Amino acid sequence: MHAGSTPPPSQAPSPTPTLPPTAQVTQNRKRKREATTDSSPAPDVQAPSPLVTSRDLSKRPVLTISRGPTFHPVPDEPDFFKTDLHGVNIRGYRYTPAGISPPGSGSLFRTIECNPRSYRVSWEDRGQLIQVTKDGLGLLGWKGYKSARCNAPIREGKWYMEVKILRGGGARGPRDNGAEGSSVRLGWARREAMLTGPAGQDGYSYAYRDSTGEKVTLARPKPYGKPFRTGDVVGMYISLPPKRQPNPKDPQDPAHIRRDRIAIDLKGQEAFEIKEYAQTKEMEAIMEYAKKSMNTTSVPSATVKKANVPKPEKPAAKRPAPAPLRPLPKLEGSTIAFFVNGEPQGAAFEDIYDYLQLRPADAPTRNHRKRATEGGLKRHKEDICFDDGSLGYYPFISLFNSGAVRMNPGPDFAFTPPPDIDAVVRGQPVKEDQERTWRPICERYPEYMQEQDHRER
Repeated sequence: MHAGSTPPPSQAPSPTPTLPPTAQVTQNRKRKREATTDSSPAPDVQAPSPLVTSRDLSKRPVLTISRGPTFHPVPDEPDFFKTDLHGVNIRGYRYTPAGISPPGSGSLFRTIECNPRSYRVSWEDRGQLIQVTKDGLGLLGWKGYKSARCNAPIREGKWYMEVKILRGGGARGPRDNGAEGSSVRLGWARREAMLTGPAGQDGYSYAYRDSTGEKVTLARPKPYGKPFRTGDVVGMYISLPPKRQPNPKDPQDPAHIRRDRIAIDLKGQEAFEIKEYAQTKEMEAIMEYAKKSMNTTSVPSATVKKANVPKPEKPAAKRPAPAPLRPLPKLEGSTIAFFVNGEPQGAAFEDIYDYLQLRPADAPTRNHRKRATEGGLKRHKEDICFDDGSLGYYPFISLFNSGAVRMNPGPDFAFTPPPDIDAVVRGQPVKEDQERTWRPICERYPEYMQEQDHRER
């Protein structure tokens, strides 16, 4: 089957399930709505079937593969396509394909895959103006900076991939009518990084800029490597320490895996709707400090006569000092590095921020209050401080105007990196019999899919 074609859903009917009362209550409470979209479906897209109740689950097909997006050709760019907008991560929520679980499963719904079943850009987790190839490896920008994440995070270990620059470094595309050409930023980002701006605009992402060769994070560019442009191949490397295991005696440890997922009907296809992780006030404070430190120009105050200065009627009330912000933990020993046409550019970033969430500072007080007022009900759904399995660092690609790239997740590369990348980026010799210490990022996808339905015991 062609990688970009719409996979036929499995039509094998499942026996009518006899649901226990608790499962029926859960399913009856399932949210049923359709995603808001700014465009209507293409004429050839079949209208969604009516919603069904938990008693009618047997009438819905048990899908093993999600139908995926609908592709629409892009003028002047024959290799790229626009896709329908339903299911794209917007308004603080993200979506992953779901299917009805086979009879005898512990839950009504499970995570399913979407073609192509490989490491690629996420169909759902990208800026709405980024266009794609049907194999999910090519990306094309349009109208300012927009970004996209891939479909599986890196949580530990050493991983490598390549990105070929199809258009960048100021080159102009057929749709670039302004004075500026196309640009590309490549890097790694957490879930909190915004898709509506470039990589490196905050502390949630780390980037390498094409036109200047600078590295960027916290919106602060610094000298790093050589510029890259159209035709170049950029190698992306990340090394993360072993992930921290949760403390079994501490139920508030953010390292615990908790998958609170709501299955909804999305244009006739089941999907999990998950509240996205929000940016923290601690990171906002670091960003504000970074902005102030970049602007070192002092502005002289104007001389004003005392007679013209009105005296306040009463002194301003003193406000209590805000609680001190906690330092953001880092992943000690972590490294991000880049290659250009096989040439190492050195370590760009080290000891990057931890991707786990901060423990809520007022968690004990809030939980005690909720137990007193709600009779010990479950914690509030909006308090997202646990790992739902999606945390980590994702390959993050930002395109300006009609910048375009093609990813190569491996296992074969245009410029095979050395067996010990850490040694090379630090200028250390590599042993002749050195075994490979890194993995091609294509191997991460099957691991991640196996993790999705695993629940912490």
